[in-house]
Amino acid sequence: QVQLVESGGGLVQAGGSLRLSCAASGLPFSYYANYAMAWFRQAPGKEREFVAGISWTGRGRSTYYAVSVKGRFTISRDNAKNTVYLQMNSLKPEDTAVYYCAGDKWGTGENNNRYNIWGQGTQVTVSS
Repeated sequence: QVQLVESGGGLVQAGGSLRLSCAASGLPFSYYANYAMAWFRQAPGKEREFVAGISWTGRGRSTYYAVSVKGRFTISRDNAKNTVYLQMNSLKPEDTAVYYCAGDKWGTGENNNRYNIWGQGTQVTVSS
């Protein structure tokens, strides 16, 4: 069974940086590369929203970002470590949310409802 575990969340001041990691387990060797991976977030009282995604390796690792984070956040993946990262710079209080990673086999990495593997989330809090 595939499992995703996020880490790297925490409390940071506005303008600061954090790097989130999401490690996958339970996949056969080299299979992780077949998954598009994405980050979503959910703030209190709000719906979950797409943050960033990266395609499965066969689609050239194309990346996609929400308008609100473009230029500040960077998604990347290390298939040798079965891990996807989200580098978050110039953080704002409105970035405060629980961040989830998700996987979609053979996916594009775009915002859609195909993601069917989810982690438990990691809290990011940005103070003003």
